[in-house]
Amino acid sequence: MASQEIEALSGALAKLPGLGPRSARRAVLWLVKRRETALRQLVAALAEVQDRLVECATCGNVDTSDPCGICSDPRRDPRSLCVVEDVADLWALDRAKLFTGRYHVLGGRLSALDGVGPEDLSIGRLIDRVGEGGIDEVVLAMNATLEGQTTAHYIAERLEGRPVRITQLAHGLPVGGELDYLDEGTLAQALRARRPVG
Repeated sequence: MASQEIEALSGALAKLPGLGPRSARRAVLWLVKRRETALRQLVAALAEVQDRLVECATCGNVDTSDPCGICSDPRRDPRSLCVVEDVADLWALDRAKLFTGRYHVLGGRLSALDGVGPEDLSIGRLIDRVGEGGIDEVVLAMNATLEGQTTAHYIAERLEGRPVRITQLAHGLPVGGELDYLDEGTLAQALRARRPVG
């Protein structure tokens, strides 16, 4: 039987996404066996992040500086702005290294069922950023859910009439996807977004 402290550590790790109780116990055992190296590094890294973690006042990213590394990077194109629902979406897009502009994190998506309205998200700040000028394109990178598409539509309506090009991520067939494994919504979107060959 493990001590209360080890059980508490295991319980804390089990709350992380992707880790259940068994995976958390394995992680704790691995850390205990490497307590002089891995455990000390983990504790130090967690303490450092806890002390320095801030939300970027410009875009809503989570970083250890404000403005964040993306907003303060002079190599980023300030004329292109990609709007995402959450920080995890920003990190996923930025990991791909395909978008060279800046970001805006909404902090969620519109959902009447959950009581999330425009005032609960940073849509007002987005409209202000675009209104300040210097932005030529707003890329709406919402998730392909009903709420995500409702949010994208709402933002597009709010930006209507402004001198900015509004684009949206393409939806449809994934690379390597087989038609018989795809849902009807994905297939429908792929058919609607079809383009000429050649």
